[in-house]
Amino acid sequence: MSKKLVSLIVLSVFFILTGPAGAQEPDVRHSDPSWRVSYWNNTSMYGSPAVEGTDANLDFSWGAGSPRPGVSADGFSARWIRYIDVSAGMYRFSATTDDGIRVKVDNAVIINAWYDQSARTHTRDAYMEAGHHLITVEYYENAGHAVAQVSWAPVTSGHWRAEYYGNTWLGGPAMFARDEAEINFDWGYGAPISGIPADGFSVRWRRTVHLEPGSYRFTTHTDDGVRLTVNKHLLIDEWRDQSYTEHSGTIWVAGDVPLVMEYYENGGVAAAKLTWARTDGEPDPLPADGIIVDDGGVGFAKNGSPTGWHTAAEGHGGHLTWTRNNDRRRANYNYARWYPELTAGRYEVLVSIPDRFSTTTKARYWVCHRDGYTLQIVNQSANAGSWVSLGTYWFSGAMPHDNVSLSDVTYEPYLSRMIAFDAVKWVPRQ
Repeated sequence: MSKKLVSLIVLSVFFILTGPAGAQEPDVRHSDPSWRVSYWNNTSMYGSPAVEGTDANLDFSWGAGSPRPGVSADGFSARWIRYIDVSAGMYRFSATTDDGIRVKVDNAVIINAWYDQSARTHTRDAYMEAGHHLITVEYYENAGHAVAQVSWAPVTSGHWRAEYYGNTWLGGPAMFARDEAEINFDWGYGAPISGIPADGFSVRWRRTVHLEPGSYRFTTHTDDGVRLTVNKHLLIDEWRDQSYTEHSGTIWVAGDVPLVMEYYENGGVAAAKLTWARTDGEPDPLPADGIIVDDGGVGFAKNGSPTGWHTAAEGHGGHLTWTRNNDRRRANYNYARWYPELTAGRYEVLVSIPDRFSTTTKARYWVCHRDGYTLQIVNQSANAGSWVSLGTYWFSGAMPHDNVSLSDVTYEPYLSRMIAFDAVKWVPRQ
């Protein structure tokens, strides 16, 4: 490969990652009600604009003509920029284009359809805080007819906006989008919608709900993977193949709360459900009967650096142990195990997450049971002050084989989080 060709490839990659060299952002006043627009006679917004000006609205269907004198009818690009003022809430952005378009809110891309296409509408919901927001629209026309139309409006239906994808990673433009009253689906072996595959699909639901101030427990039931973001906080992160499984997280919220649930189905049965309920002042919803091993009692053993361990007079039983996290498995890292005295049988395993000293989002619990080891990653920060289920397993009733272990290795930035080691409960299940 010649040095000249290598240089061209490197330069092309640089343009893709950083944007066109020499392109300058127009001077946009925060109080200006119009779009500030720049046009280029190329499809990559490269170099100095050929024409600049203002547009009252972004609603164009030029057909086979030129958008302005001095701009080519084909092979041109444009960038519109303006500020808007909004109330807090979820907004639905709609972009109709022929050919490529990108829509950004405060420099974050929310619609990315940067490819040749006939006239097509793309929608995306985005939550915006109350106040001032920068809207940027980038567009190119390659050949044929040219269309560029962008609008937005508050999402007021009280429904979820659902986007369905024909892959398991929410990639590319959605194949299908619609409003749905609730997330309560049991598709079995069938497809969720005509035209969407029965296996290997994913869905993203978005909605804003108004909640009175308080603590709420959100619960998902899925087969397979799920992620739930509440008020921009990743509350449930179980993005993996799994049979029909329940996951819960508790968080304090108030007012208009944006919710985003993401889901994928890999193979077999497909199901996705979400519920939530206020938990203020409720007693422990888990059964009182069970075998508890507390960090301050018999059956709890810790290892590692003695100077890294700390205790506090709170948590279950008025006692908890905690340590700072490691970003990787280092020499003399801290870990602990809870050893119960069980008879052989099936038990649900639950861990107590205290209100404080629990800031990690990636506590890695290993459950050692009759059939092997199972890793469950718990967001302690999102579940403070609650019991979290690690699942239900068969146990052999043999010590020390039956146990739960937790280490300080979370892979988060070094010493940036606190990990709580409190009580573990084994509850008999049929």
